[in-house]
Amino acid sequence: MLSRVAENLYWMARYLERGENTARLINTTTKLLLDLPRGASFGWDVLLKVAGLDSEFHKNYDEANESNIMRFLIEDPRNPSSIMACTRLARENTRSFREVLPNEMWERINSLYLYVKQNAPRAVSGRGQRYQVLNTIIEGRQSIVGLLFGSMSHDLAYQFLKLGRNLERADMTTRILDVNSAILTPGGDVLPESIQERLWMSVLTTLSAYQMYRRHVGVHIQPDKVVSYMLINQDFPRTVLHCLGELEGCLAALPHNTTPMRTVRRAWRRTAGMKVAGLTPVVLHEYLDQIQTDLAAIHDRVAEQYFYLHHHNDAQTQTATNQ
Repeated sequence: MLSRVAENLYWMARYLERGENTARLINTTTKLLLDLPRGASFGWDVLLKVAGLDSEFHKNYDEANESNIMRFLIEDPRNPSSIMACTRLARENTRSFREVLPNEMWERINSLYLYVKQNAPRAVSGRGQRYQVLNTIIEGRQSIVGLLFGSMSHDLAYQFLKLGRNLERADMTTRILDVNSAILTPGGDVLPESIQERLWMSVLTTLSAYQMYRRHVGVHIQPDKVVSYMLINQDFPRTVLHCLGELEGCLAALPHNTTPMRTVRRAWRRTAGMKVAGLTPVVLHEYLDQIQTDLAAIHDRVAEQYFYLHHHNDAQTQTATNQ
């Protein structure tokens, strides 16, 4: 397979996953706002840090209020991780290698793009419409993935799609788990246990994990157990450890995998060994930062091994042309 095609497949899957998970992150925030106790507030600037987009935001906006942040995350073309930008980039990548994908793939991605383009302003304007529009975007992306992974041969192209999807999914799972750190209480008071339970229930629901948590962990929502489940459970498809296992399986099917495989296994061991009982929000944030660093290292090794060849060849061609 050409490295250019492999990279486009990988990024197409990442963009689709990122767009859906950004919608999930915003919906988590919307639910948190409904459950906050009197006197508590939500630190919107912290949400930008959780998403890893604070520096990019402040290049374009003076004030980190709800309206500006929603516009930035949903429809701003200057934000390469906005839902609009992710959908557009996934569409552009799909256009360049339609021959390796199921025939209906282009129509579904194009339809999702047109829906986002038409309805993104409604999602920005108010919380009620926002939740509805974002849920429709999530459902549209799930329809695409169902087609993709149910109608495509499990060949090398499929492995690069899975690499992109699972790397992006693990990263956003850590960011959604971290969103509760944006809640500010008067005087820094600890939230009542009943409020904490509702907030963490919102996180599980956003990750489509609530029912499976109840089935495999228990009916009572406890922060330590929620974090442990979403980090180290190996069976639920949105947990970090499950995604790392999927990455290892993808790499096992690819040639020349020694270096990226070593990086994945190191991240797997580090995540599996984390002790989350009794963690303060500050320490949990540090743990999640470490996982995000490990995931970035995996991306770097995958890119170096499989994608940089065509970048190098393009540079050589450009040099020769200039001469």
